[in-house]
Amino acid sequence: MHVQEWLETIPAVAVYALVGVVIGVESLGIPLPGEIVLVSSALLASQHGDINPYVLGACASVGAIVGDSIGYAIGRKGGRPLLTRLGKKFPKHFSEANIGLAERSFEKWGMWAVFFGRFVALLRIFAGPLAGVLRMPYWKFLIANVLGGILWAGGTTAVIYSVGIVAEAWLKRFSWLGLVLAVLIGLASMLIIKNRAKKAAAAAETRSKTETEAAATATAAAE
Repeated sequence: MHVQEWLETIPAVAVYALVGVVIGVESLGIPLPGEIVLVSSALLASQHGDINPYVLGACASVGAIVGDSIGYAIGRKGGRPLLTRLGKKFPKHFSEANIGLAERSFEKWGMWAVFFGRFVALLRIFAGPLAGVLRMPYWKFLIANVLGGILWAGGTTAVIYSVGIVAEAWLKRFSWLGLVLAVLIGLASMLIIKNRAKKAAAAAETRSKTETEAAATATAAAE
């Protein structure tokens, strides 16, 4: 039984709550399949009139915004030791290479990293906690968080729901394709991020060695 079939067995209120909670926990910094649950629920809404797409999109948006805000608060309080603990619990997601890439993205793009990070599977998990650790001003974080959360959650719901309405008969037979597509997009995003993270980590290590050698040379010359 895949996600959409399971969702069909629970009441609409439970679907709204599940979407909000899963996306909220994912945004908080714990790896969960928030996008897959949202896509599955939006497809389900297009096929069953008892699930309101507007309520679904609103719940997803609230979950994204609240989850990111809690993640920001936890990151601001926990600081870098928090990232170390997360790295031990979720080494694939919170590796030093991934954290390094995300940190450089934040330093370069600021609040836009929070906004656009919502649309990338891996950065969606990092955004809140890392913004807090880096002590991004909360008003900047909040603006990017709210706009990104609404656009991602509401936009995804609207697009998938519209596609489901237009091609309802086709999707009833092949609804799993939507889930497969979402998974492939998420995996592709993660692979790209990991590849860039490895290159960035290697470059950072090279710079660090160069700086250390230069400092040692300068010290020896001074002596």
